[in-house]
Amino acid sequence: MADIDLIRNATQTLIDHVDELTALDQAIGDGDHGLNMRRGALAIQARLDELASQSLNEALRTMGMACMSTIGGSSGPVFGTLLVTLGKELPDPPTAAALAGALDAGIKALTRLGKAEVGQKTLLDVLDPVQKVLAEGGGQLAGRVRDCAFASADATAAMDAIKGRASFLGERALGHVDPGSRSVALIIGAICDGLQSRAQPTSQSA
Repeated sequence: MADIDLIRNATQTLIDHVDELTALDQAIGDGDHGLNMRRGALAIQARLDELASQSLNEALRTMGMACMSTIGGSSGPVFGTLLVTLGKELPDPPTAAALAGALDAGIKALTRLGKAEVGQKTLLDVLDPVQKVLAEGGGQLAGRVRDCAFASADATAAMDAIKGRASFLGERALGHVDPGSRSVALIIGAICDGLQSRAQPTSQSA
């Protein structure tokens, strides 16, 4: 079944960071990324009761379609395609290895959709290194995935923008984090934080 707590936390994180995402996009884009992501997050939150009755695969598809229909600009098709692809590929419940495989399929789908590649200052520059960490597996995986996502998003500041409106800025886009990459990192971070909090033993008073 779909994990409603993780969905709620991830979408609320986007809502809480709307000003940050807006500022990032004002620097190198249209300035609407934060509001668009907030709109998509609210659309998903409005369907939490429906999602609670769905399998993981059904919920991912539902959320993907919600993104496509409510998020403006290029982010709607991008995030929608990613979620729908994960919904097709993931077993329920998923394993880290299965998630790595599904994420690889998602990366390939986004590459076909946007004709973008890793290293071009897009959300692929977060998804690709995260996929590699998941594929490696090992201990403390949620924490390592989280750290990888945020570090990878920060690293986009040093990249030339090849795709999207930021590409028109040339060198002026340098020094600015890609908004889509930051959004993906926030989502991954919220999910990893939720998983880590569950894994920690409950403290008991003596």
